[in-house]
This record gives sequence, C-alpha cells and structure tokens, in this order.
Amino acid sequence: MAMFSYEFMIRALIASCFMAVIAPLLGVFLVIRRQSLLADTLSHVSLAGVALGFLVNINPTVTTLLVVIAAAFILEYLRTIYSTYSEISTAILMSGGLALALVLMKFNQGSKGMKINEYLFGSIVTINRDQVIILGLMMVFLVLLYILFRRPMYVLTFDEDTAHVDGLPVKLMSILFNVLTGTAITIMIPIAGALLISAIMVLPAAISMRLGKGFNQVILISVGVGLLGMTSGLVASYQLDTPAGATITLIFIGIFLLIGIGKGLKSRYAKKLK
Repeated sequence: MAMFSYEFMIRALIASCFMAVIAPLLGVFLVIRRQSLLADTLSHVSLAGVALGFLVNINPTVTTLLVVIAAAFILEYLRTIYSTYSEISTAILMSGGLALALVLMKFNQGSKGMKINEYLFGSIVTINRDQVIILGLMMVFLVLLYILFRRPMYVLTFDEDTAHVDGLPVKLMSILFNVLTGTAITIMIPIAGALLISAIMVLPAAISMRLGKGFNQVILISVGVGLLGMTSGLVASYQLDTPAGATITLIFIGIFLLIGIGKGLKSRYAKKLK
C-alpha cells in the first residue's frame, strides 16, 4: 500500500502495535476492578501536568509523570476513605485535575496554548523515533510484569480481602498499579490524546470480556482486538483523511456493537432451538 512508503506511517503502525498490547493489558484489570474511569481520570489530570510543564518551561512529559504519580497516591487514599463508594474518588480527582488544567492553561498564551491543545487529541502520525522506542520498552516491561505477577494481580483484581488474607500488600500493589497505569497514559497521551486514551484502554477489554471464557483468554483476546482496532483504524484514517485517534475509537465501538448484536442473535437462535 502507498501509505507504507512513508516513514512516518511505518512509525505510526509500529507505535499502534505497541499501544495495542499496552492499553488492553492494563484495561482488562481496570474493567474487572471496576475502575474503568481511572484511565479517564488520570488522562484529565495529565493535562494539568502538561500545562504545568509549559508554564515553568520544563519538558511536559516530566511534569505530567510527576503529577500523575501524585494523583495515583491521592486516588488510593480517597478510595480508602470512600471504600463503599469508590466512584467518588475518581469523580473528585477527575474534576479537580481538569479544573487545575484549565486554570494553568489560562496562563499559557500563544504558541504554548496551542501546544497544550495538541495533547487533547494527540497525533499518532507525528510520532518520532524516540517515542516509538519508549513505547516498545514500556510494552516489554508490562508483558514481563504480567508474566511474573499474574497470579498476585489476579487475586487482587477479583477479591482484595482474599489477597489480604494471602499476605499480599494490597494497598502497595494498588498504588503501584495506579502509578503504572498513569505512566502508560503519560507516554501514550501525546500520541492518542487525553480525550481518547481511555477508549483504547477500556473498549478492547470490554469486547474481550464478551468473548473470552477465562482470564488468560480474555487477556489474549483483548490484545488481538487491540491490534485489529489500532491497525485498521490507522489505515482507515489515512484513506479517509480523518483524525487517527478518533477513527480508531470508532472502529473499537463498531466492533463492540457487532459483537453485542452477534451475541444477541446467537442467544435468540439458541432459545428457538430449545
């Protein structure tokens, strides 16, 4: 295809494949832990980090990482206080992060303000070689962590009380997971955009949970769906001249709807046979 004759499209394709592994690996745990809004919350908070970086003339990736790590600790603290109503902690942090971002953006005028707006939607086609390498390292790191700590994370995800009885450091593991999620979001935001990052983390997980029959199967299917959605969305965005992040998100939503319709028809057919 003509699109692959361009070096920037090859980099974008490689980056999309790396993200197709990173996002679903974290997304499955987020969905099962009923923390689907965590990705959205941290992406909103990350905007405050970006705005802060431009305001003090520091690399926005550095300030974003620091802000997101701080938010991960605050989120776990709030989750402990409102253990029965865990959604309150995400609502507080999301609104607070967005409010802080808007205030800081007010002080960033001219070209700096325009650069901040770029982080809202991202641009996978403008990704550079260093960003591709960082994504690749992040993917390898996450896969290794999954292989090494699959069982403890499985127990923690499904039942924190059982994890505590087993002697697992529940609070520390939750904080580290939040930090890891925040770090991944920080790396992916310039590419996918703050407004769409949660979609590429949650939708493949939601789709795979409709298809998989076991935890490992759900993980594998979510990665497969991620690869399908990311690569096909990238190709479609090139052919249609549409924003890559938005096109990828719509592809995932389309897959989700098709799976839902297919499962519904299959269920009706099975009932008729009975």
